[in-house]
Amino acid sequence: MRFGMSGCFLPANMDDVTPEMCRRVREVGFSGIFTRFRANDPHTTPKHKAQRLKDLLAGEGVRLYQTTGYWQNLVTPDERVRKESVRTLQAALRLAGWMGARGIDTGPGSMNPAGPWFPHPNNWTVSAERQLVKTLNECKSAAEDAGVYLSLESHQLVTLKTPEITAAILDEVDSPWVRCDYDSANWITLETVFDTGTELDRHFDLLGKHMVSCHAKDIWIENRLALHLSDGCPGKGLMDFKTLFRRMEALDPDYPVISEGNSTEDLPAVARLFHDTAQELGIRVLDADEEI
Repeated sequence: MRFGMSGCFLPANMDDVTPEMCRRVREVGFSGIFTRFRANDPHTTPKHKAQRLKDLLAGEGVRLYQTTGYWQNLVTPDERVRKESVRTLQAALRLAGWMGARGIDTGPGSMNPAGPWFPHPNNWTVSAERQLVKTLNECKSAAEDAGVYLSLESHQLVTLKTPEITAAILDEVDSPWVRCDYDSANWITLETVFDTGTELDRHFDLLGKHMVSCHAKDIWIENRLALHLSDGCPGKGLMDFKTLFRRMEALDPDYPVISEGNSTEDLPAVARLFHDTAQELGIRVLDADEEI
């Protein structure tokens, strides 16, 4: 198993990544990173800047497990907007390939103008599902050309609201380069929050063949009079990380498990949780330069 981290002290601009940051990643207990690099436009960032990052990470023994797909609306019925989303997603894949990234992370987007993960009734329509399949089919050759997984993250507030829908869409697209980036918290509900292990097993049984990476995030239910499920730092909620790690390791020991929802200050505790859990389960944790 490989452990990665996201966010925290990692910069928004790839030009700002330093050897010291890479050493900090390794010192705290991770072998790779997931970065958004929101400051780097995929249409205009030159290859030499990406190559500089690739060389730096390789020299410091840090893998680039994921970078962002820039959160396009992939389900819109507006063909003009959707085609622009395709163009940006293809550019994001090309840039990720230049950087040496294993994959990009993107959701399907949302019809809610406030943000790509916010609810809207049109997110959950057959039309949105059809548009998503069309978009993915138009991008899968770009993923293959770049050698980069187009990894879809799902959530109950967007079109990929269940593992069943996600599996059906990925089955239809049927590409080894269009896969699932599984987030442990995003399909947990009121009915399953007190038994996350059983629900995780169901997700893996339905979707495991499509998974290539994981965001390890916690979830908990708040003591409030309307339903509030909050997600965040691993170790602070009800997530069954033993089940999560056991199932990910069984898929492929090379797949990265990436911490999410934590602050920089939380990183040492998260790393201890991950390494202690792996040790308890007899899972070998791989460094960046170790092969299976």
